Amino acid sequence: MSLFLAPKLKIFSQVSQEDLRIQKMNDKLHQVEQLLASCTSSQRKAIFQMLRKEFPIHPIEVELNTEAEIILEAFARDKTGLTFRMMRGVIAQSAFEIEVIQKLLGWQDETPQGDLPYDFRLADDIGSVSVQVKLQRSKEFRPMLANEGYRRFPLNMYVVETQKTRSGTDPVTGEGTRAYRFSEFDILAVAMQPSTQDWSKYMYTVGRWLIPDDRDLEKILKFQPIPMRPNQEWTDDFETCINWFRSGRNKTISANA
Repeated sequence: MSLFLAPKLKIFSQVSQEDLRIQKMNDKLHQVEQLLASCTSSQRKAIFQMLRKEFPIHPIEVELNTEAEIILEAFARDKTGLTFRMMRGVIAQSAFEIEVIQKLLGWQDETPQGDLPYDFRLADDIGSVSVQVKLQRSKEFRPMLANEGYRRFPLNMYVVETQKTRSGTDPVTGEGTRAYRFSEFDILAVAMQPSTQDWSKYMYTVGRWLIPDDRDLEKILKFQPIPMRPNQEWTDDFETCINWFRSGRNKTISANA
């Protein structure tokens, strides 16, 4: 064998061994799948419980020294309480990061640490935009309608509550601090899961287009109406809303569908 061919044959042998190893692993997986398919539901559950002892679903199980099932049960017991509502709001934020941000091309997540009036700050070559994520409001486990927020709003629209989670008082003015001001975020993203049953569905509008509070025009009204379908003021496409924001156009969203 020539010295020239020897290295190539060695590489070919290594590649073949790796291919063989992958093939053997795939064969074993196929065998396991066939065995599982032949098991009863109770047998598959027993196998799952056995594997769960070795493989935590999420690192937080290790941090809290408990199981995911116990954590979820704790939330389930508070289905009508604040903890459950807050959890759904947190899911809306996490889903936005996974379903929207991670699928954007040419954008970077530059969200700083700290207690901010927005949830995300994203940047591309043009500049940055800040996004506040909220969950469509529910009432008695159904989508809340706009006229249930304010009677002047119509029946055929949904609604979102735009207040901050924590209440407080301004030490100088003595005014409440739950309401957002128009300068605090650029885009409002509303998770529409209550009406769509899908955590990947959002509606977006420009922050400065939101309806002001009649008592203080610098503040955003607590409840904002959302059309049941996209229109010229609300879109289900995030990048379209970014273009609206960057256009500089000023207006106020309509309380009519």
